[in-house]
Amino acid sequence: MGHDAIAAPLATAREVTHIEKARKRTLGNVRLRHQDTNEIILIPTPSSDPNDPLNWSQSYKWYLATVICLAMMVCNFLAAGPSIAMVHITMDFFTGAHPGRNPRVFIEAVAKVSYFFTTHSMLQGVGNFIWIPIANKYGRRPTYVISYAIYFASAIWLSFERSYGGFLAGRIIMGFSAGAAETVAPITIADIFFLHERGTVMALYSSFLAVGIALGLIISGLITIHHHWRVIFQVGAGLVGFVLLIAFFGFPETAYTREIQQQSDDEATPSEKGTNTTSDIERSPSRAHPGKRTTPYLQTLKIFRSKPLTTENLFKLFLRPLGLIFLPPVLWAALVEAATIGFLVAMTSNVEIAFEQAYHFKSWQIGLCFISAIIGSLLGIPVGGKFGDVVADYFTKRNGGVRDPEMRLPAMIPAMITSPLALVLFGVAIQSKMHWIVPTISIALLNFAIVQGTNVALVYVIDAYRPVAGEITLAVMGFKSLFGFLLSFYTNTWVSQSGYQNAYGVMAAISAAVLLGWIPLYFWGKRIRHASWSWPVVSYIHWSDDREVGE
Repeated sequence: MGHDAIAAPLATAREVTHIEKARKRTLGNVRLRHQDTNEIILIPTPSSDPNDPLNWSQSYKWYLATVICLAMMVCNFLAAGPSIAMVHITMDFFTGAHPGRNPRVFIEAVAKVSYFFTTHSMLQGVGNFIWIPIANKYGRRPTYVISYAIYFASAIWLSFERSYGGFLAGRIIMGFSAGAAETVAPITIADIFFLHERGTVMALYSSFLAVGIALGLIISGLITIHHHWRVIFQVGAGLVGFVLLIAFFGFPETAYTREIQQQSDDEATPSEKGTNTTSDIERSPSRAHPGKRTTPYLQTLKIFRSKPLTTENLFKLFLRPLGLIFLPPVLWAALVEAATIGFLVAMTSNVEIAFEQAYHFKSWQIGLCFISAIIGSLLGIPVGGKFGDVVADYFTKRNGGVRDPEMRLPAMIPAMITSPLALVLFGVAIQSKMHWIVPTISIALLNFAIVQGTNVALVYVIDAYRPVAGEITLAVMGFKSLFGFLLSFYTNTWVSQSGYQNAYGVMAAISAAVLLGWIPLYFWGKRIRHASWSWPVVSYIHWSDDREVGE
């Protein structure tokens, strides 16, 4: 789609009259291609203001996307990476706990040390119920800078903390701060990229979420060869500090208040006059800014804005994600995240014990197996991004240029196959002690499914409910983190009672059932979105007009 022609700005004659009325009628259904020329229509329509992020150069946008992905990677580096040294950490904090000399005490100690990782995972999701309302009310820049400052401080603290209680407290604070990058990133992507560009960028975001976990395990494993496991946190602190410097000196505010013009009540749109059309959300350019200059660099370094982005109160912003999860498309996307990323969390929380028992691998050898995760993630980028855009654009052209969010959903097919296959392969391979390359391939397949499938699902719901993209991402990621917490908490017990083959077989069945959910949504998703919008439990989460973004 990079060679598609771009249509001229649309005329105001076919604008919708009331934003709220149009929103209820369409909820993400927009004209993306001109009905006569088939040219791409820029959604949202950029203003004439040079400070509008949509007007920034493509090179600058991709620089910001790179920073976002780097932050996403570092966010997960210390989340799962140190788990590769679970045995050493356990023996450090609990004297006498040794897998060979005192296995019973060791197993009990491992359960306590696992809290370092399960609580981090949980707070990484729960903490965003604080960060996302702040990002939506006061801006993306203060959220990034403040959260990463806390993350940096906690990483340094954990490099030296010796007590179990203090270390657990530090991991909780680290998880709380690290999650901001995970959920603010999709909002930022939607701030600076047009609708037809987001699939590819979001795929990069999803891939670095998985790559961060893999790199954390690989590098952490290599560190343990010649260094104490605490060096992992020292390296992590250096990486976080580097990202913090970039965020402060090189990452501007991307939120922009876009003014949407409205017509009077007596100017009916074609759809209200009975014209046979599925959508007429064809917005005019925002109000012009004649002679306005680019904001000087030093002014961009301000942490806080002069006034909030929205007049909505924080209490409503806090509650909205809890209401959004009741929307069937959002709930499905959250389940997709849980049934892919959640099962990866379960796998990584158990992987050192599994590979040590089956293959007698050392920590660094297990870490190197996660090179396959990076390969799988990179392969998932074009299939989850460009392929998803191509599929959606194909159905858009067939629909006369009008885009429904559901047109992206057939791109879920690759993940629907690879995710269950990966989980079955892993369980059978470990149980039967097949060659180590088999579970290693399964790690690659699962990471491919994560990048490919979760990206399609997340972009789908963001397209459907774009003005509340932050709360949508929070609802999806928060649910995923809670599910991942429960899985990582019970995985070792589940596996010891049922065996690897049975436990991962059940995970595969759950994953397949969830991913198949794209089929009913493809056929009835639009009808479901419209019906669920009027549900009493959802009515409170309807957004204000100042959250509209021109889509």
